[in-house]
Amino acid sequence: MLRSTFLHLPGVGPFLEARLWQEGIRDWEELRTAPELPGVPRERRAEIERALDRSEAALREGDAAWFAHRLPTAEAWRMYPEFRARAAFLDIETTSLSPQEGIVTVVTVHGGGATRSFVAYDDLEELPAYLRGFAMLVTFNGILFDVPFLEIRFPGLVAPPAHVDLRFLLRRLGITGGLKRIEQALGIGSRSGVEGVQGLDAVRLWEDARRGVAGSLEKLVAYNRADTVNLEPLLEYGVRELEARLLPPRLAPPA
Repeated sequence: MLRSTFLHLPGVGPFLEARLWQEGIRDWEELRTAPELPGVPRERRAEIERALDRSEAALREGDAAWFAHRLPTAEAWRMYPEFRARAAFLDIETTSLSPQEGIVTVVTVHGGGATRSFVAYDDLEELPAYLRGFAMLVTFNGILFDVPFLEIRFPGLVAPPAHVDLRFLLRRLGITGGLKRIEQALGIGSRSGVEGVQGLDAVRLWEDARRGVAGSLEKLVAYNRADTVNLEPLLEYGVRELEARLLPPRLAPPA
């Protein structure tokens, strides 16, 4: 989808991008070789071609920040297929809904071929350095919840440059509700071993773990890992659906 994206090019907004797609110009190469660009002044074409050169270079170099800084935040999902191997799916557990009052207890990062959980008073301090190896951050409601908590817990945190919040991405598809409700509705994800555990249970499990109740921390971590790992198939679904809805079918070649 990234190679079919023109929104990061100078002077191209969503309406012009959609018009170019409708005219059969579906990717960077077709944009570069098209005799005419509908809606694009001739004097801007050279500027667009220079931006295409830089786009190709950024993609070769794996420079996710270059695209993240030029695409609208809501369109960062378009980067995922090209940066899949460097996407960090992340979810946190806390003791409160307020970043000013609660603490971060467990954070799981799934991506890059591994799933790792960080626990408060153990190895949570290693999280910022671990995240630096990723190009994309994927959360569910992370813009309003996970990221504010982490920014207070780790002042100066450098998050991956692109952030896809699945709550808002799925809303564009008409899918709303909490994470578990959406998983159930779509038949996506597994909660084996933590069936029925909810957010409030996570607070209780942390309190039990601090009191030394056997198995509490292990169950809390398993719950957090399920929340995190299930984000991957949800994003895969969302990317497929949005791409199918945005891109018109290719024009049939003339007979």
